[in-house]
Amino acid sequence: MKIAFLTPEYPHPRTGASGGIGTSTKNLVIGLVAAGCKVRVLVYGQECDEVFEENGFTIQRIKNVKIKGLSWFFTRKKLERIINQLYDSHQIELVEAPDWTGITSFISPKKCQIVIRLNGSDTYFCHLDDRPVKWKNKFHEKRALQKADGMLAVSQFTADTTNAVFGLNKSFTIIPNSIDVASFKRNQQVEIVPNTILYFGSLIRKKGLLELPLIFNEVIKDNPTAQLILVGKDVPDIISRSPSTWGLMQNLFSKEAEPNVTCLGSVPYSEIQKHINQAAVCVFPSFAEALPVSWIEAMAMEKPVVASNIGWATDVIENGISGFLVHPKEHVRYANAINSLLENSKEQLKIGSAARQQIVQKFGIDILAKESLAFYKSVIQ
Repeated sequence: MKIAFLTPEYPHPRTGASGGIGTSTKNLVIGLVAAGCKVRVLVYGQECDEVFEENGFTIQRIKNVKIKGLSWFFTRKKLERIINQLYDSHQIELVEAPDWTGITSFISPKKCQIVIRLNGSDTYFCHLDDRPVKWKNKFHEKRALQKADGMLAVSQFTADTTNAVFGLNKSFTIIPNSIDVASFKRNQQVEIVPNTILYFGSLIRKKGLLELPLIFNEVIKDNPTAQLILVGKDVPDIISRSPSTWGLMQNLFSKEAEPNVTCLGSVPYSEIQKHINQAAVCVFPSFAEALPVSWIEAMAMEKPVVASNIGWATDVIENGISGFLVHPKEHVRYANAINSLLENSKEQLKIGSAARQQIVQKFGIDILAKESLAFYKSVIQ
C-alpha cells in the first residue's frame, strides 16, 4: 500500500524542530515501511521545496505560499495539487493528516481519500487548559473533521472530548501512538542513581510544570536528599505571558527544595534515554494530553511512572500495577506516591517490569502499524 502523511513537523535535520506529532508519525512510518508499505512524508511550512529519500521512504519538504491574508488558502491549494499529482502518478493511495489546526479543511483531492488522526487539536488543548481558542483554528479543525473520509484517535478520551468541543457525533477508530520497543529498552549497564526524579518534555503549564514545584516541595519534606531533574525546552507561558515557564517554576520551589533541582534544558533526542536510564522514577503531572509518547517511552525502559490521572491516563497506565496515577493538584498524595517508590527499590523494579510488559503488548510499532494498515484498507474499500 502507498501512504502519505501530511504533517507540520517531522524529526529530521533537514525538516527542523519536531514535537509529539512528528515523533508519533515517525514511529508509524517505521512500522509501515517494515510491513512493506511505500510511504511519503509531506512536511509543509518548510523553507524550500525538496524531495529526498530516507531509510526506505520519501520525505517531501513543502514551502508555504506567501500571500498576505490568504497564505492559509493558497498553501492548502498547493498541498491539494501535490496530493492530486502524487495520486494520479500512482505514488500514493491515501493521505493521513493530524487534527492540529485543520490543515485539510480546504483540501479536496479529486480521488485520494484523507484520514484524520486525533493527536489533540488546538481546540481540544484549549478546552483542557480552560482558555479561549482562536476562532480560525476551531473553524478549520471542525471543517477538516467534517470532510474526512476516515477518522482515528489515539485514545477514547480524545475522541469523546473532540466530539464534545466541536458539537459532533463522529465515529473514531481508536489506535494509540506507538514506539519502537526494541530501541527503548533499559540499559542494564547503566546504574540507577538513587533518589532521582526525572521529568522530560516541554516545560509548559499544560504539562503540569507549575504543579511540579509544589509536589517536589512535599517530596523534600519527607525525603531531603531527593533530586529533581528537568529535561526539555523552556516554553513561554500563554496565560501569564511570561517569556519563561522555568522562570515561573523557580519562584515556586521552597528554599529547602530549590538546591535539589537541576534544569538541563533541551538536549538532543539521542541523549534522552541516558537520563531515563539513570532515573529512579519518572513523573508526568500533565493536565492536557491525547496519548503521551513520553510516558510510553519511560515505561518501555522499565521506569516506574507517577502520572496524572486525567482522562487518557488509564489507556496507558494500570494504576498500582504498571505505574501510579494521581491528580496533579493533589500535591501531598502525588509526593507520597513518588516517595513510596524512591524508598523501595524492589517496588521500583516490580512496577517497571510490569510497565514494560504492558507497553510491549499494547504499544509496539509492529502491532499498531498493522492496525493502522487494516484501517487504511477499510477506508479505501
